[in-house]
Amino acid sequence: MSILPLTDADGRRIPVWQLLLRYLLLLVVLALTVGPFLWQLSTSLKGPGEDIFSSPPKFFPGHPTLDNYTRVAETIPVWDYALNSVKVATANVVTNCVGSALAGYALARMRYRGRRAATLAFILAMLVPVEGIIIAQFTTMRELGLNNTLIGVLLPGFVAAMNVLLMRNAFLNLPHEVEEAAFVDGANVWQRFFWIALPSVRGTLAVVAIFAFMGAWDDFLWPLIVLSDPANFTLTIGLNYLHGTFANDERLVAAGTIIAVLPLIMLFACLQRFFFRGVGEGAVKG
Repeated sequence: MSILPLTDADGRRIPVWQLLLRYLLLLVVLALTVGPFLWQLSTSLKGPGEDIFSSPPKFFPGHPTLDNYTRVAETIPVWDYALNSVKVATANVVTNCVGSALAGYALARMRYRGRRAATLAFILAMLVPVEGIIIAQFTTMRELGLNNTLIGVLLPGFVAAMNVLLMRNAFLNLPHEVEEAAFVDGANVWQRFFWIALPSVRGTLAVVAIFAFMGAWDDFLWPLIVLSDPANFTLTIGLNYLHGTFANDERLVAAGTIIAVLPLIMLFACLQRFFFRGVGEGAVKG
């Protein structure tokens, strides 16, 4: 059985030491990124009789149990908090996909005065830190009477500037000849958008959906400021009670963390084949 030598993009053979170094770096990155999640998962499955602070630490639980997840639901209304997070995250995905697609198409394919200034405005919006405008956001929500509502949580992230630029770059990569042929056939701008441009950037739409869902699901600071009624708390705010009341029970905190992370993993698993294709569609042109 012959083994073909590994080569790079230019067809040159990769030395063995370089190959080993690359795999070693990949293993280090894997340990740094996935390791904490696996440790939390292991901690959440350990029973009260196991010492989670033993030295050396034991990665695998001796007697795995799901009792910690049951205790999380008994301690806080975790499913009510999760439902609030689902509402906000789902609405955020819809508004970002629709709004960024429309704005990105207008910036990339339509010709009008001020188009470059509008693009620059979206770029500058990405440079403004959230902490610098959060007081203005809170004041705006208060004046609109949206404090302590899920709409108030959703509204500031209605359409993210980064998502608009991702869609713009994806539409810029489409050949103009296809739309010109549709224009000659009598298609108006809405027909060209819905039937030609939008189906060609489904991968980037998946990227926008993942980013929008993650941003809304993981957001902690803004819901903490705008919400005061526990009935409206999102999951990230509700899980904070586990740290305050049960600070000594790390198993409970770990179980709550896994509950919060699982929807993100499921979403990425469903959209991952579109995600990697969309990264290339929305890449910045060099």
